[in-house]
Amino acid sequence: MKTLGLLGGMSWESTSIYYQRLNRLTRDALGGQHSAPLLLWSVDFAPMSDKLSVGDWAGITAVLVEAARRLEAAGAESLLICSNTMHQVADEIQEALSIPLIHVADATAAALSAAGLNRPLLLATRFTMERAFYRNRLAAAGLEVLIPREVERERLHAIIFDELVQGRFESESRADVVGIAEAMINDHGADSIILGCTEFGLLVEAGDFTVPVFDTAELHVDAGMKFALSHV
Repeated sequence: MKTLGLLGGMSWESTSIYYQRLNRLTRDALGGQHSAPLLLWSVDFAPMSDKLSVGDWAGITAVLVEAARRLEAAGAESLLICSNTMHQVADEIQEALSIPLIHVADATAAALSAAGLNRPLLLATRFTMERAFYRNRLAAAGLEVLIPREVERERLHAIIFDELVQGRFESESRADVVGIAEAMINDHGADSIILGCTEFGLLVEAGDFTVPVFDTAELHVDAGMKFALSHV
C-alpha cells in the first residue's frame, strides 16, 4: 500500500476526518488489523488564518510548499491538502514536488459527473466560492457551479471561521446552512450541493437537504485511498 502525505491543520477538526476515514477504508479494504501508512504535517492554523485575512497568498504558499517538500522527503508517495481553500496554491505546491497532488476539486467533479448532475451549489469559504481557482476547475469538467448571494456567502464564511474551525457546531448555524441551500435549490435550480469546506460535514449531513450532497472531505479521502491501494 502506498504512503499518503496529508497537509493538514487547516483546521485540525477536519484533518481528523481524513485520518479516521483513511484508516477505516484501509481496514475495510485489507481487513483485520490493517491501517493506513500516512505522513501528516499539521500547520498552526492561526498564522495561516491571519495570512488569509490580509490576502498574503505568497506567505501561505511558502509555508505549504516547505511542508509539502518535507512530506515528500519523508517518504510520501502522493499528497492531499486537507483543505479546499488552500487549493488556491495547489499548482504552486505541485510544481515544487515530484509526487502527484490529488486535487479535491477533481475528485468532486468526478463524483458529480458520475451521478449525472451538473448544476451544483457550492457552499464554502468566501475564498473558495468567489475565487476562480476552484469554480474554474469544476467548470472545466462541464459543471455549472452556483454560489449564494454575497450576504449568504458572508454568513457561511463566518460559520466556518468563527465556529467550525474552533470546534463549535451550533444548531442555528446548521439551520442557516440548510436554509441557504434550499433557497438556491428552489429559486435557482441547483440539482446538488457541494460541501466545499472540509468542516461542513461536521455540521450538516446529506439527509438535511432535498438534493444529493457531495462532501468534499469524504470524496478527497476516497480518491487518496484509490491511489494508495493501486497495485496492492
